[in-house]
Amino acid sequence: QRVLELGADIVNDINALQAPGALDAVAGFPSAGVCLMHKRGDPATMQQRPAYDDVVAEVAAFLRERLQALQVRGIAAERVTLDPGIGFGKSVEHNLELLRRQHELLALGRPLLLGWSRKSTLGALTGRDVGERLPASLAAALAAVQRGARIVRVHDVAATVDALKVWGAAGLVPVPESAAEE
Repeated sequence: QRVLELGADIVNDINALQAPGALDAVAGFPSAGVCLMHKRGDPATMQQRPAYDDVVAEVAAFLRERLQALQVRGIAAERVTLDPGIGFGKSVEHNLELLRRQHELLALGRPLLLGWSRKSTLGALTGRDVGERLPASLAAALAAVQRGARIVRVHDVAATVDALKVWGAAGLVPVPESAAEE
């Protein structure tokens, strides 16, 4: 509520507006965007043996339900971006399955935000410490964009923009106007 009163343009909520009063706060500011993220558990325990029957189907169902809750509250779908929560209560294999089947999340009809930058999954795949994960982070960001992500959350903005520019120049992915201007 307070950040919206101060003029925030978007609320990026790792709890997908499930906290008491969160839907009302966002509904009261019709020009603010919303990013709904999936996570299982709380940050202190969410990585302790995460289990899903079908991670993509379960994440999609959760995001669909939250999107519907917003729409019932009068929050237009056009304001909403969805984040499957890479690394938030998910194993390495869960995260990779979300990437492989990202098209199923696109079927929800909203832009996707993916945050692969420096994640532990990348460390597990490469054996690199968090400060040495730039190449893996770039590869993951490019893969996410290639599969339809509209937004990538990154730590290394300039390097990611450069990588996207090269891919765009090669005709592999469109270069977003904001990236082309930097």
